[in-house]
Amino acid sequence: MSDFYGLPTDILENNHIRLEYLTTCGPRIVRFSAQGGSNLLAELPDFSVGTPNGPYYFRGGHRLWRSPELTPDTYFPDNDGLVVEKSGDGVRLIQPGKTGITKSVEIRLNPGGAGATITHLLGNNSQRPVKLAPWAITMFRLGGTVILPQPDGNADPQGLLNNRILALWPYTRINDPRLVLRDDFILIRADPGLPPAKIGYYNPQAWLAYWVDGFLFRKIFEIHPGKNYPDGGCNAESFCNDRFVELESLGSLTILVHGASVTLTEKWELYNSLEVPFIPNEIREVIEKATK
Repeated sequence: MSDFYGLPTDILENNHIRLEYLTTCGPRIVRFSAQGGSNLLAELPDFSVGTPNGPYYFRGGHRLWRSPELTPDTYFPDNDGLVVEKSGDGVRLIQPGKTGITKSVEIRLNPGGAGATITHLLGNNSQRPVKLAPWAITMFRLGGTVILPQPDGNADPQGLLNNRILALWPYTRINDPRLVLRDDFILIRADPGLPPAKIGYYNPQAWLAYWVDGFLFRKIFEIHPGKNYPDGGCNAESFCNDRFVELESLGSLTILVHGASVTLTEKWELYNSLEVPFIPNEIREVIEKATK
């Protein structure tokens, strides 16, 4: 049986990729790689924060959270109670939750390529309405470059209105040397040894990417123009510190009554080069220089 630092895991794989998930806690995807390659995700078995309900373990990898970020609800421990439902070509990981919010993550690999579809669901089993948004967070190891496509074109026919808002968290320095701010893309060099930084924005292009060790990971997520998104209107965010970097997608804020649920679907793609049509040549050159 496979394991992640003593925690039991199981594996989904095809001819192109290998994905490993925890089977007793989470839901959590802890490893993702090309066949024969090393794990692109951060491995942080000792990384935790204290909460009134006990330690919350991040563990690394990919997780489902609820937004807005609140203590203790967002950080409620998920160290046991996971239910695993296997199907022919995928798996569903269900955490019933002790806060009244059920989490589930369904994973299905693309049968003929290097990709997967990850469907996240939050359900309200409590007796009170809850306002929240699904929040899908993928933690990567350092050493690469985050690629955040920016809105382009006018927001109105005359070009009189703003076409983007950039959200910055209190600890983010606008002159952080890891940030490459451009009109078309924002890049974040995931270097160790610097203080935390986080940025967010509304991303109408609906994808985020990370380039590391010769592989390009891209997540494509669903968007709902005109809906109310968390954190001042953000459907995409990225956080970086001295141990890992995150690509985060968010659904719109929804009031869930008892028995209701909301989903957020991501499609993961893995490429073994930057030679892809969604990365312009100029940006490709900037990324390659940044990672040398």
